[in-house]
Formats: sequence, structure tokens, C-alpha cells
Amino acid sequence: MLIRFITLAFLFLSVAAPLMAQSDPRALLNALGDANFKQAEVLIGQIAATGDPRIVPALEAFAEGDLYARKSDGAVFITKAAGKNLAAIDPLTGETVGEEPKGAFTKIKVNNNLRRAIRSALGGLTLLSPDRSVRLAAAQAVLQSPSAENLDLVEAALATEQDSEVKARMEEARAVSVLASDRSADEKRAAIETVASLGGREAVGILMSVSSSIDESLRPDLDSAIAGLESQLMLWDAAENVWYGISLGSVLLLAAIGLAITFGVMGIINMAHGEMVMIGAYSTFVVQQIIRTSYPGLFDWSLAIALPVAFLMTALIGLVIERGVIRFLYGRPLETLLATWGISLILQQTVRTIFGPTNQEVGNPSWMSGSFALGGMTITWNRMWIVLFSLTIFFALLALMKRSAFGLQMRAVTQNRRMASSMGIRTPWVDAFTFALGSGIAGIAGVALSQIDNVSPNLGQSYIIDSFMVVVFGGVGNLWGTLVGALSLGILNKFLEPSVGAVLGKILVLVLIILFIQKRPRGLFALKGRAVEA
Repeated sequence: MLIRFITLAFLFLSVAAPLMAQSDPRALLNALGDANFKQAEVLIGQIAATGDPRIVPALEAFAEGDLYARKSDGAVFITKAAGKNLAAIDPLTGETVGEEPKGAFTKIKVNNNLRRAIRSALGGLTLLSPDRSVRLAAAQAVLQSPSAENLDLVEAALATEQDSEVKARMEEARAVSVLASDRSADEKRAAIETVASLGGREAVGILMSVSSSIDESLRPDLDSAIAGLESQLMLWDAAENVWYGISLGSVLLLAAIGLAITFGVMGIINMAHGEMVMIGAYSTFVVQQIIRTSYPGLFDWSLAIALPVAFLMTALIGLVIERGVIRFLYGRPLETLLATWGISLILQQTVRTIFGPTNQEVGNPSWMSGSFALGGMTITWNRMWIVLFSLTIFFALLALMKRSAFGLQMRAVTQNRRMASSMGIRTPWVDAFTFALGSGIAGIAGVALSQIDNVSPNLGQSYIIDSFMVVVFGGVGNLWGTLVGALSLGILNKFLEPSVGAVLGKILVLVLIILFIQKRPRGLFALKGRAVEA
């Protein structure tokens, strides 16, 4: 009887010992010391399956390359530098057990595949954390690195999860884990639907990763889900191009709207208009420098402060240019072009002398930083605010033109200068203040552009040609034409760039505008008036 009992006990221990070793986190960690990369990946799955939260620091240290095996006995430790020695830290308790020379340890090597496995294991181990943000991050980690080893942990966490957002993410993590497991075809079919409901390129990548190993009976479901996702992505890509086009168009609108006024009212080809934009951007830089050094608490208000500063600065410069140079050159377009081009070079060199030739740092206030998701698109806050700002400036200028006495005089001079003069309108001063207004709006445009472009002496040169194209295409002097022209050219550019490239895209746009002007010389919205029709 005793012999039979001893025999049964021996058999039990011979079977149970390996199983116990597989569930003993310390033994599994120590086994990493002699394992190759493939063996280590299997061990990581077994370590995660223990569900022991004490092993999280050891896995994090492994991913960072700070896990070492002691040569004398193969024991694995987390290490940190301690002078010429290494301090050995128990991987489960976190206690320092002593210091030994670096030569007494062998570093356990890690590669990218192991790091992915570790990230997945860590995600599974922290699914039951009391901290909601930790559970959400863990579910996201499992979602990005699906593994069959995490399936039981995910299901256990799902059974107790109360937070709706975390639970939804855990269900998605369970679905991707099911696809990596040997579960039934029905479960995998449901998992394919769940993954497809995620949408986006991430879902396509997950489904594509299992396509080679999926059961043939599930192939139609998988192919249908991938095709549906790719169709959605095409639609979102088109919507994203439209948004980028509107964003680019709003930038062109800001740069061109002041030029539309001066070019339309006075017929002046102002090559220094881009430099007004540049001066507005540098005004923002100066305002922010003063705020940074003297009033740092007001930084979020820096753009609101910079707007009137930039407007007044550039409007004053524009008034001086018109009174000092341009008023002597009316009716001589070539001389005006050459004179304003020379002024642009003078302004560029003046800015280089004062601020230097390099780009200047202009910061984004907190309310213009970051982004948000809209369906399958990512929209940055700075672009969103610039679009809204452009439309605000447009409608404010439209109200000025339609509702104010100055706007009435501007329109009168535009439509028939001689008649306006005979009615008592001082056309020279209308010209001067119109030029100042156009320059001031260009300065405001510079404030906005400083948030998305490099602030340098060459800033204005990037927009002057595009601004002229917008004005000519939309109709000289017509604000609605400028709006439609800017948005049209912006969207057209963004749809051409992916297929033909940015440079060739601009060339094609220019060719199309030339062909359009051959048919409609006055642009999309031609002005009406005796002088125009004469």
C-alpha cells in the first residue's frame, strides 16, 4: 500500500511539476536567461497567462533592455547602474538584493517582435487595474497587438467592466484576440464584423494580418469586410482632400482678399503685397516675444493682441507707399509693377537686417494646438480656426463694402472713377485708404499664417503669385469671386497633388486658369459699371 502511494505521488509530481513551473512567474522569468527569441516569445505568453501583476515591472524592464541574467545561477534581475557595478533588483518584489560587477551578468536581448509581444502581455495584465485610464490603455494595447494568450484575460476583464467606453474598447480587443485564436468559425465571423465596425486603416490592417491563416469558410466574410472598409477609406480620403483644399483655400483667401480690393479699385499690380503678409507675421513674433518676457500669463491672448498691431502697422506702411510712390504712377502699370517689386525687396532686406535671415519661432496658443477626429479624418485646431477666421474677415469686409459710407465710395470709384469724382468723392484719398485697408488685411493674414508656416523674410513670396491667380480667376475687385476662386483653386490643388505632384499640380492649375481667362477675361464674377464696360 505504501509503495503504491509513493508511486502515485511520484507520478503526480512528475506531471504537476512542469505545470507548476509553467505557472510560476519567477521560474518563467528565469527561463528567459537561456531562451532564444522564439522561445522568449512563448515564455512571454506564459508569463502573461499567470495573471500576476507583480511581473509588470519585469516585462517593462525587458522591453527597455534592462533585464539581466546572473551567470552564476541563471537568476534574472532588473538592473540599474551603481557606479562601476550593477544593482540587482528582484523582478517580482522590486527590492534591491545587492550589487555585483557588470561582468557577473548577461543582458537578455530583445527585438521588435519581443517588444510587440511584451506590449500585448502588459496590456492583458493591466486590464483589471482599478484605474480607468490604465484599463483603457491596456485594451488599446491588446487591440494593437492581438494575441490568443490574452483572450482569457480580456474575457475576464469584460465580465467585470462597468465603464461603457472601456467596455466597448475591450470588446474590440476581444474580437482581434479571437481572430488570432483557434475559436469557432461563428465566433470568428462575429469578430470580423466587430473589427470591421472599427473602421479606418487600423481595422484593414488587422483583417489583412489574419487573411493568410483564416479558415476558407470565413474567406468571403473577410474579403467582404475588407472591401467595405476600403470603400469607406476612399470616401474619407476624398473628404479629407476636400477639407485640405478648403484649408488651403482659406489661406489663399486671407492672402488674396486685400489684393482683390487694391487691384480691383485702383488697378495697381502690387508686388509688395506679400511683404505686408510677412510684416503681419513678424508683428505676431514681436508681440509674442514681449509677452513671453514680460507677461507670460497672457500668451493665450497673444494673437488677439497681435491682430490690431499687425493691421495698424501694415495699413500705415501701405498708406506711406501709396502716398509716397504709387500715386505718381497711376495709369502706368509696368512702372507700378517695377516700383512695388523694388519696395518688396527693400522690405525683405529691412526685415533681414532687423530679425536675421533665419526662421523665427511663433508659438501656438493652447486653443490652437492639437487636433480632433471627425469620422475618418483628423482635423487640426489651428487649420479649423484659420478657416473660421478667414470667413469672419471675408464677411466683415463684405459688410464694410456694402453698409458703410467708405464702402459706398470705394464701389463708386471702382465702377466709374470720373463720375465718382464729379459727385464730390475725393478719389485720391479713397485710393490711399483703400490701399491702406488692403495692406492692413494682408497684415491680419500674416498673423494667421504665422500659425501654420515659417515666419521668415521670404514668407510673402510663397503667396503672392497664388494670390494674383485667385483674384484674376474670381474676378478683379469682386469679393465673392475671390472667395469662390480661393476655395476652388485650393480644392483643385489638393486633388491634383496626389496624382501628379505638388509642382506639376501648380503648373496644371496655372494652365487651366490661362485657358479659362481666354474664355472669360473678367473672371468668374465680372464687375458691372460704366468704366468696366467701356
